[in-house]
Amino acid sequence: MGKPTGFIEYERVTARSAEPKERIGNYQEFHVFLSKEEQQKQAARCMDCGVPFCQSGMTISGMTSGCPLHNLVPEWNDLVYSGNWEQAYNRLHKTNNFPEFTSRVCPALCEKACTCGHWGDAVSVRDNEHGVIETAYEEGYAKPHIPKVRTGKKVAVIGSGPSGLAAADQLNQRGHSVTVYERDDRIGGLLMYGIPNMKLEKHVIDRKIAIMEEEGVKFVTSCNVGVDVKADELLKEYDRVILCCGAKKARDITAAGRDAKGIYFAVDYLSQTTKSLLDSGLKDKKFVSAQGKNVVIIGGGDTGNDCVGTAIRQGAKSVTQLEMMPCPPSERTEDNPWPEWPKVLKTDYGQEEAIALFGHDPRIYQTTVKEFHKDKSGNLNGITIVNLESKKDEKTGRMTMAEVAGSEKKIPAELVLIAAGFLGTEDYIAKAFGVELSARSNVATEPERYATNVKNVFTAGDMHRGQSLVVWAIREGREAAREVDESLMGYSYLSIQ
Repeated sequence: MGKPTGFIEYERVTARSAEPKERIGNYQEFHVFLSKEEQQKQAARCMDCGVPFCQSGMTISGMTSGCPLHNLVPEWNDLVYSGNWEQAYNRLHKTNNFPEFTSRVCPALCEKACTCGHWGDAVSVRDNEHGVIETAYEEGYAKPHIPKVRTGKKVAVIGSGPSGLAAADQLNQRGHSVTVYERDDRIGGLLMYGIPNMKLEKHVIDRKIAIMEEEGVKFVTSCNVGVDVKADELLKEYDRVILCCGAKKARDITAAGRDAKGIYFAVDYLSQTTKSLLDSGLKDKKFVSAQGKNVVIIGGGDTGNDCVGTAIRQGAKSVTQLEMMPCPPSERTEDNPWPEWPKVLKTDYGQEEAIALFGHDPRIYQTTVKEFHKDKSGNLNGITIVNLESKKDEKTGRMTMAEVAGSEKKIPAELVLIAAGFLGTEDYIAKAFGVELSARSNVATEPERYATNVKNVFTAGDMHRGQSLVVWAIREGREAAREVDESLMGYSYLSIQ
């Protein structure tokens, strides 16, 4: 695959990012991607490694190694190298319904398991994927493929995030009539409102939705199933229902003073900003603003980083990000060998911007909030933070993060954003359909299956597996679609990898 000596002849080159102080002036995508010629050189670096861990998607030490979609990475890299872009697109689209999304927001599990990365620099797989899908749109072969035959079966998909869209796309191509219900005013779910515009510009989503509509998928927006439409009505109208509503029950912070005005969940904050940006270019002011405020973000991960980047664009006076766990090492340790997911320090775009603007990394490790402070009017005006250390719980024997006595410190804060993760499915939608939940508040199914305890009701995505990555959501949507298809037709030829 690729050029046998490509990884020796060519250095790894990736898309260039606009300078932090330049890009924080807008909410536009800030990557400058490579030319086709340079992208072909990068694809040439994909060696004939024998065992392509990049596409394995296996679990090692509780972490995913390689692509959960089992993308045929060496194959389409070879096709890019030889300039056969259309066939590269065909091989990519065989396993991935939405490379236009994953090439922008996926953390590139494929690259972390790349054999070249074991000895040197990994192949720039995600940028190559971006080149393949964008070339497909430019050249016109990422066009609608309208099913020639309809089965007469009807399927309702509740939720239009990546799992719901993947399930809908697969089942529509099979010939079933699919309707997607979304409670927000725009299609995309997490992709639309949970990810900032500078990370995934929304016209990229709209472009794909327009194709799916032309292919026959129906979309119903501003419809909260379980409230606006009863579950029983859908079960009567449709042959099957797939619940893809995400894991949107946010984890809260219970420190003293939690009722202070100025504390918000991160996803609500991000969603308001994106909606206002799309509706009015932020002119309607219908969002929580960080302008002129000392902002504290509780939690790390992608959501915490997105809050950092958004707060900076809004004109925050300062940004601090609190992380409970210790700072990861800069390089792999001996107990975290390749091809495991590398548990190393990652400085993402938001942190890069904070460093450029304020002169230091916004993250404070092994720290949490002990108390929120408010003024006489109930407005947040500061927080007390406390250091944490790892200790063994005498009762359970487990290691926990415990407060360090006497380490309390008060810092200014007029806006706090809670990015502490999610606890699972929202109660009302589960109750509406009567589906059982697991101990982790996810919709319960048999292992590696998607049928719920309710006849003709299936589930997929974060609602099924808990908070996870876009690639996992797409895989779950594809697998659920196959199971639904089998239940409708008695067999299925839908591909899941």
